[in-house]
Amino acid sequence: IPLTQQLMMDYEETQASAVAVMRVPENETSKYGIIDPKTDSEKGRCRVKGFVEKPEMGKAPSNLAIIGRYLLTPKIFEILETQEPGAGNEIQLTDALQTLNQTEAVYAREFKGKRYDVGDKLGYMKTNIEYGLQHSEIGTSLSAYIIQLSKKLRTES
Repeated sequence: IPLTQQLMMDYEETQASAVAVMRVPENETSKYGIIDPKTDSEKGRCRVKGFVEKPEMGKAPSNLAIIGRYLLTPKIFEILETQEPGAGNEIQLTDALQTLNQTEAVYAREFKGKRYDVGDKLGYMKTNIEYGLQHSEIGTSLSAYIIQLSKKLRTES
């Protein structure tokens, strides 16, 4: 079942906002908004106690990172209109979710599958290569090029 559809099904059951999360290594939690789960995961869904935007290393309440897929109630827009800048001196959706969570329930849906992170340069490049390899017009040629390049890199090192 596609992740967005899972979030929609969660909303139908709970009538509450839902965010998608994914487990990340402990040493990467400072790169993400992290949830503090209030309840244990039930069928891949848990109630959220709190949100922390890019916590300091070793201070994350969990390793469940928000991965940029949301189904939010309209109240989030009222909150965002008055939201003060947070981490990086930017308006952070994670901070607005924390405010929303004080007045209405927010749930997290754990995603299990392949996720492409284009939020950093290496992740962006890996994503482009993987999609390029799957492309019907260029996949075969790109694969041949990568094989040729890898042979060249091996002989140079």
